[in-house]
Amino acid sequence: MSRWLQQTMNARVTRKIRRGRGTFMGMDVLVLNTVGRRSGRARETPVSWFPDGDDAWLVVASGGGGQDPDWYANLMAHPERATIEPAGGGAVPVTPHRLDGADRDEAWERITAAQPRYAKYQSKSDRQYPIVRLTRR
Repeated sequence: MSRWLQQTMNARVTRKIRRGRGTFMGMDVLVLNTVGRRSGRARETPVSWFPDGDDAWLVVASGGGGQDPDWYANLMAHPERATIEPAGGGAVPVTPHRLDGADRDEAWERITAAQPRYAKYQSKSDRQYPIVRLTRR
């Protein structure tokens, strides 16, 4: 997919989320706000999410390709500046934590049970998709 098309689609989905429509292609979505790791500029990316308790969200850094998506690298480079915008809500400051080992395995099982398409995406990639828990600060 071209960069222009991806940016146009992301902008459309972001507007819908901010208007209170928090689903896209049958998945719950939110806006993830990060800061560019090199540019220092504000970035916003719609991402699918999965509940993980009352004040936590799980996101999968799939990116649809052979490398981690830019939003993931930005999030990990500047975790203290991360916020999310759930559908129709304002910005919520969050702290990201990459899941590993048994925590990741358990989260992956819940994610693929809710959205089997992630297991299909993962089967087409040589890398293991990172899972990040975003907890309210």
